[in-house]
Amino acid sequence: MPPASQDNYESDLGAADGQVASFEDRHHTPLQRLQHFLHGNPAMVPVIILLLSVIVFGFVAGGRFFSLFNLSLIMQQVAIVGILACAQTLIILTAGIDLSVAAIMVLSYVIMGHMSVTYGWPTGLAVVAGLLVAMGCGAVNGLLVTRIKLPPFIVTLGTWRIFLAIVYLYTGSQSIRSQDIDAAAPLLKFFGERVSIGGAVFTYGVFLMLGIFALFWYILNRTAWGRHVYAVGDDREAADLAGIRTGRVLLSVYIVAGLICGIAAWAAIGRVGSVSPSSFFEANLNSITAVVIGGTSLFGGRGAILGSLFGALIVGVFSSGLKLAGADPQWELFAIGCLIILAVALDQWIRRVSV
Repeated sequence: MPPASQDNYESDLGAADGQVASFEDRHHTPLQRLQHFLHGNPAMVPVIILLLSVIVFGFVAGGRFFSLFNLSLIMQQVAIVGILACAQTLIILTAGIDLSVAAIMVLSYVIMGHMSVTYGWPTGLAVVAGLLVAMGCGAVNGLLVTRIKLPPFIVTLGTWRIFLAIVYLYTGSQSIRSQDIDAAAPLLKFFGERVSIGGAVFTYGVFLMLGIFALFWYILNRTAWGRHVYAVGDDREAADLAGIRTGRVLLSVYIVAGLICGIAAWAAIGRVGSVSPSSFFEANLNSITAVVIGGTSLFGGRGAILGSLFGALIVGVFSSGLKLAGADPQWELFAIGCLIILAVALDQWIRRVSV
């Protein structure tokens, strides 16, 4: 083919390709475009739900809802569950689930409390001991999943009960009072200290939660380890073929999740003001709720860490809004249950996006 004809042919081919692409794009409905957008930006689902929730409850509950004090109070209330949701997100991104995060946290903060108050350890050493225990619990979960090949659901269902049993056996179901902590180890309450900014009141625990999410957003989106976490959750066999040491990645995820639970334990002492073995009994389910509402797929490999933060805030907004509106507490359970079903249905719809 002569050069001029070749150029004309390539020009015509390029034009035809452009026409086909334009033709296909024009035939995407607005709903399909939204589906593609949400598939590429999974954190936008909880953002939209959060904004709509704030607007609706602003009208329903009146001006009290929009007060800086109330909005900052919501942040305080979700801080502990938010930190646990960060740990839960890492596990769910690998197509697993962890029913033991709250039990690990409670065991860790019991260790911190008794080491410092009962045995007189320096607060710093007691906190380190609690963090190491939490990481050890995460390692137990990870080894059972990676080495013995047990399903994460079954493993963590079992260790949840084991860790709680250890808590009750170790403490004799006895709490450590706030006054005893103040006298022996006031630093344990550090993350419960309040800071006033304008009309808003925050605890250091809120800033800790935001800092943890910022850190893990960076880790998951800007480091090789973060990319490996997504790859293992998306297709473990393909990740193996690509040379990723999937067993090591999974084990590290469970250990890091345990560390986050240990950090949540320190913040929980400040939030509650005491050390009670029976606290945070529902935090396991609440952390999963925040992750699911936050748009992270239960099938693994897809989701955004910041979505879990928005998911925790959505739960807090619903709880605060319904209380200010004078609704019966059972309506909160009903609303959150509906949100969970809606979030999973949206995830299924987004996963079916046409390429």
